[in-house]
Amino acid sequence: MSLPFAVSIATLGLVQAVLVALPQGRGAPGWARGLGGRWWAVVPAGSIVVVIGVVELESSSALWLSYLALVAVPPLAAVALGWLVHGARPGWALAAIPLFVLAWAARGALAGETAALALSGLACVTLGWLLASAVPARWLRWGVYAMATVDAVFVAADLLQGPNAVLTAATPAGGLPSLQSVHLGAAQMGFGDLFIAAVVGSLLAADGPQTPIYGGFEAHRQWVGAGLVAGLALGFDLLFFAVGTLPATVPVAAALALTWRSPREGLAQL
Repeated sequence: MSLPFAVSIATLGLVQAVLVALPQGRGAPGWARGLGGRWWAVVPAGSIVVVIGVVELESSSALWLSYLALVAVPPLAAVALGWLVHGARPGWALAAIPLFVLAWAARGALAGETAALALSGLACVTLGWLLASAVPARWLRWGVYAMATVDAVFVAADLLQGPNAVLTAATPAGGLPSLQSVHLGAAQMGFGDLFIAAVVGSLLAADGPQTPIYGGFEAHRQWVGAGLVAGLALGFDLLFFAVGTLPATVPVAAALALTWRSPREGLAQL
C-alpha cells in the first residue's frame, strides 16, 4: 500500500535533514583542492539549468541521464558508507550492493523506493563532500543560495514541471531502478533536492568543532542545521494545500543562512 502524500512528502523533508546531519568533517583530498576554485560554486545552480535545458531540448536525454545515475549512484553511495558518513567503516561500503538489489527487486514497492532513496541520498553525500572540498566555503554558500533561487524561479515560471516529469518517467531497461529522481509513496523529489542538503551538511561538517550558542545551549552547527531543515521543510510542505509544486531546495538554503548566523558572530560569516 502506497504512503499518502502528506506522509510521503514529510518523510522526504526529514530525509533532507538527515543528509545535513550525515557527513563527517573529513578533510579534502589534495587532488580536489588542486582542481578546485570558486567557479565550481556555480555547479549547484548550473545543474538545474543544464539538466532542465537538455531534457527540454531533447526528451530522449532523460533516458541517458537515468543510465548515468544507474552507473554512478551505487559506487558513490558505497564511498559515503565506507568513509564519509558519521561512524563510517570501509566494510560498510558493501551495503550498497544489497541496497541496489532491493531497489531493483522491489521496484515500485515501498521497500524498493526506500532502498533507492538511501542510495541516492548517500551518493549525494559523496558529491556534496567533493564539492565542499573543491570550493571555498564562502563561495559555495552563495552557490547554495543561487541554486534555491533558480529552483524557485523555475517552479514559479512553470519551467521545471514539464522537463522534470519527463526525467522522472525515464526508466532503464530490464526493470532496473530509476535513481535519477526520488520516489516515495505518493511524493517525488528531484535528485538536486537531496544534493543541496548533502552540500549543506558537508559545509557545516567542515566548519569544525565550533559550538555556537543557540537559545542558551551549545550545539554544533551541523546538528542545528539539520534541525532547522526538518522544521522548515515540514512547515514549507503546508503550502501544498495551495499549490501543486514547491522548490524543496528553499528550506535547505534558508536553514544554511540561519545556521551561519549566530549570536556571537552576527552576519560575519555570510
